[in-house]
Amino acid sequence: MRFTYAEAMTQAQYYAPLAQAAEAAGYTSMTVADSLIYPKDSDSKYPYTDTGDRAFLDGKEFIETMVLCAHLFAHTTTLRLTPFVLKLPVRPPVLVAKQASSLAFLSNNRLGLGVGISPWPEDFANLGVSWEKRGKRMDECMDILRGLTTGEFFSYSGEFYEVDELKQCPGASEKIPLLVGGHVDAALRRAVVKGDGWMHAGGDGEELDRMLVRLQEIRKEEGDTRDDFEVHVISYDAYTPDGIKRLEDKGVTDCIVGFRVPYIMGPDTEPLEKKIEHLERYAEDVIHKVNG
Repeated sequence: MRFTYAEAMTQAQYYAPLAQAAEAAGYTSMTVADSLIYPKDSDSKYPYTDTGDRAFLDGKEFIETMVLCAHLFAHTTTLRLTPFVLKLPVRPPVLVAKQASSLAFLSNNRLGLGVGISPWPEDFANLGVSWEKRGKRMDECMDILRGLTTGEFFSYSGEFYEVDELKQCPGASEKIPLLVGGHVDAALRRAVVKGDGWMHAGGDGEELDRMLVRLQEIRKEEGDTRDDFEVHVISYDAYTPDGIKRLEDKGVTDCIVGFRVPYIMGPDTEPLEKKIEHLERYAEDVIHKVNG
């Protein structure tokens, strides 16, 4: 089992020391959240909380995801970073491919690129991208990332994007895993057909079990027998060695763990020292017992 440390919506200056602490404690990776704008007026609902309220995002410090990845890679040597998740179809895919290849090159292939469709129509509107057919747009973006990050000549002709035959150097010396976030059936299938893994965003344990079963059904339907397909989940089972075994038996490869509820109004008041204490205690109680 691999372990990912998750912290978001805290003070921006905490991220580098937290990444260093997670690396030293034995975590495989750390998530990097993505938020582009906070509209003053919105009827949109947040899909991963019970009420759908998004007011907790107001005033939170979000460093742009790819910029923060570069910053954290410069402060670590082995820690992997997994954007959780990059809102891909609102961004120009050729630019994202260049950013991803550059990060992979500079970090010695430590980028696992979590990607998803923004749930906010305001993201699309304010970045000048149509909300309609966003799933198809997402698929085309993933195709372009897959082609351009190789560093070889690549061209593309789709419904939304036309890419002349071109290359971007340096490319990634290893394939950048595309990890698809989302809970609907289309996202699960996209993770299998277009991606290299799936990222779960949390929620009810029974619903997670249903999605894990469905993911395996889709892999069987698509004839996918890859042994490097990644399954990243948030689960209460991740907090005990016995629970980790149950998750492994269900096909989970990566556990995402955090130690506070980030969906709170106002600033995060937990001190940095307490955050490091939490992640180190988990490493002692679970990671070292599971992985030796």
